[in-house]
Amino acid sequence: MADENEKEAGEGTPRARGREWLLCALLLALAAGMMLHAAARKSLTTDEPLLIAAGYYHLTAGDYRPVNEHPPFAKSISAVPLLLAGADGPPIDPAPHEYRYFLDLFEEFWRANQARYERLTFWARVPAVAVTVLLGALVFLYARRYWGARAGLFAVALFAFEPTVLAHGRVVQTDVPSALALLVFSFALYEYVKRPTTRGALWAGAAAGFGAVTKFSMIVLGPAVLLASAWMFVAGWRRAQGRGRVAGQALVAVLAAVLVVNAAYLFRGGVREPFEAAVARSVVPESVWESWRGPLAAGYALLQTVFPADFVTGVGWQLAHAHNGHPAGLLGQHGDKGWWYYFPVAFALKTTLPFLLVSIAAVLWGLLALRREGRGRLLVLLVPLLLYTLMLMLNTINIGVRYYLPAYPFLFILGGAFLDERMRQGRHKLLGTSAVVVGLLCWGAVEAGRSHPDHMSYMNQLAYKRPHWWYLSDSNVEWGDDVRELALYLRERGETQVAGAMLGWQALELYGVEQVALFVPPGERPARTRYVAVGASLLNGSTVPGSFGDAGPDLTEEERVNYFDQYRRRTPEKIFGGSIYLFRNE
Repeated sequence: MADENEKEAGEGTPRARGREWLLCALLLALAAGMMLHAAARKSLTTDEPLLIAAGYYHLTAGDYRPVNEHPPFAKSISAVPLLLAGADGPPIDPAPHEYRYFLDLFEEFWRANQARYERLTFWARVPAVAVTVLLGALVFLYARRYWGARAGLFAVALFAFEPTVLAHGRVVQTDVPSALALLVFSFALYEYVKRPTTRGALWAGAAAGFGAVTKFSMIVLGPAVLLASAWMFVAGWRRAQGRGRVAGQALVAVLAAVLVVNAAYLFRGGVREPFEAAVARSVVPESVWESWRGPLAAGYALLQTVFPADFVTGVGWQLAHAHNGHPAGLLGQHGDKGWWYYFPVAFALKTTLPFLLVSIAAVLWGLLALRREGRGRLLVLLVPLLLYTLMLMLNTINIGVRYYLPAYPFLFILGGAFLDERMRQGRHKLLGTSAVVVGLLCWGAVEAGRSHPDHMSYMNQLAYKRPHWWYLSDSNVEWGDDVRELALYLRERGETQVAGAMLGWQALELYGVEQVALFVPPGERPARTRYVAVGASLLNGSTVPGSFGDAGPDLTEEERVNYFDQYRRRTPEKIFGGSIYLFRNE
């Protein structure tokens, strides 16, 4: 049975509803304007040249091997504007290839389109902005439906002024699409459990499938549907819903999820991976595989029959990546297996203080209200939020707060509901409560404005004692999107070379500047240039390679993370977007 408050929240005159949606549209238009303006000024992030080019080959050649470690949704939608603009690229060879082949292919693709590089890269990001605006509209819609129009407007205001959303909402990546998918799935499953129907099961299953093609970690949504169905099946004798009907609806959900996954790959199965390749990549000891080789090989073949082969191998790649870990930095520490407190710290530093304060207060309010009053509608926010937070705290890939983005919509809605509740309960102090709420929202707007267009490297006032790269690394402080500004600055001064070490350096060539190596083996001296550019993540040390390949010896861990230590103590001539430090060569 629906909560009475849900029914009340959906009421209102047509004129009032029109005003509410108009305010929502204005807030989302403001956010979209900031994202599009930043997209026009900022260069592609490190992964975007690969993802966009891979999407081009997904749509033109039906080949999903390029960058199959990420699912196709974000890649494919980014490539649609390229097809409409008539982008052209070298043909892809259908024969088996190592990953290096695809990297070379992508470089050729961008060189072939160099004359219109900026126009193509801007339009490739427009679908990402559209997905972000859709996410904001759903934040408002769900908040309004369950908690009222004012809660919805508070929620979308928090959304529109959050720098992390504005930074990653314009980027071709999996983070914002997966946030959209988790939000839609959570409410679809909630509605289905409340009122089990075949249509509800269909939507829940389709949402789970959509989640899986936005980010591979979202494959956990499939088991979530099955667990909910199992609970309903076991409890079926106490409900009007019969067990047979529950089983049938579970089958509908599974078929819907499988259909959506295959549709995202345009129903192309791809080349199946041999079982031996999966064993070689697996983190499970080979002795275990040998004991169960027959059944496991058959099961793996079945998986690649039901799902596209590139989907299955992509999931396997990500599982191996999670097991192996990834170099990262946190509060002056370095490691490749992560820290359980990484995402709470990253969230505390990378969100605006008003949103941080509202989020903490809203979660505490929600937990107390759930315990005290048993408000079932809070479960749809608290359960996904807490489970996703727990899952990430166990994650070994600690390279950006962006991984936590799927939790943000629940915090926005919870924050909107909390602020609305304060307004309702403080009617005798309405003026003071209103002033506090308006002050918090205005504070958030000021933070978004003052950090524009450099939302990617934003940190709040808690990070005041040290340079931002000391606190966090990788996409938190540098992701390659300030290469364009660096290139323009150098070219204005007649420079066509720079000794550099930064993420996204490959794009420098497309802007007419050559990067010469600053990262050279011990004993060698880098080429003499007028300027030296070092990325914030390289200053942190976490993204410094551990070896020079065949050109020199491997570095110790201390040598690796401190390779650019001399530049930590120097004053840069200019800092681009908080992410690239430019020094005049001494």
